[in-house]
Amino acid sequence: MKKETKIIAGVLAGAALGAAVALILSSDKTGEMKDKMSDWFCDLLDASKEKLADVTDQVKDTIAKVRA
Repeated sequence: MKKETKIIAGVLAGAALGAAVALILSSDKTGEMKDKMSDWFCDLLDASKEKLADVTDQVKDTIAKVRA
């Protein structure tokens, strides 16, 4: 698959996902789904921060070994 094709596929997939989330959130009258989605995004953000911190530590360790 060409690079341009992958980019277009990614953009279309993102747009479809965004439309689906917007549809789900707009049709929820009680706000329960919004709360669940908010919690899910917060958990995802926390997990991403932890992974980024782990990668940062690994990079720092590798740099320290190279300099030594």
